[in-house]
Amino acid sequence: YNRPGLYEQLFYRRLKCSSPKKVAKILGEALLANRVEMSELRVLDLGAGNGMFGEQLQSVGTARVVGVDICAEAMTACRRDRPGIYDEYYVADFCDLDSQTRQELEAWRFDCLSCVAALGFGDIPARAFANAFNMVAPSGWVAFNIKDSFLLESDTSGFSRLIKSLLLSDALEIHHMERYRHRISIDGQPLFYYALVGKKLFDIPESIMANLVVD
Repeated sequence: YNRPGLYEQLFYRRLKCSSPKKVAKILGEALLANRVEMSELRVLDLGAGNGMFGEQLQSVGTARVVGVDICAEAMTACRRDRPGIYDEYYVADFCDLDSQTRQELEAWRFDCLSCVAALGFGDIPARAFANAFNMVAPSGWVAFNIKDSFLLESDTSGFSRLIKSLLLSDALEIHHMERYRHRISIDGQPLFYYALVGKKLFDIPESIMANLVVD
């Protein structure tokens, strides 16, 4: 993040990461199918980084986009490289939000959560994602991507258990789910992810939240 353009050069040009455009595309298609205007959404972009996905959201005229990342360097890079992408950007830990930050975030009245290329490898703990999910209004939208192995029955990691619980509890109604090539690895092998877009029906139950360990 400290070197302008290095992140894009490595991940998006050399390793051909396609996730921001892919997730934005299927979110747009799901909203169109449900007669929801992108221009009406108030989006919480969790793990916003230097604004790659926020840039996609801004390009389609989303009403409000608020970025959140635990890394202060990410916010600095975003403001340097993509000024004006976010209406606000918070450096915050969603596993341990202070009351002031929580109140400010809740005041935005989010009806969409996005989280792209930031889940399942310890970057964003399962509890942080769950807390962000619960900040979105009922009937709001959720768009994210995860490595394909997280949906295998053999994967028992905390994040894998959370996603499976979301689907089984009907807290998230899936409208589109697609396996695609996220990027290539350093040695040239394709890395496959699932892109998911759905509608939040209700908060993640406390019975599930209680079992999410903060790493």
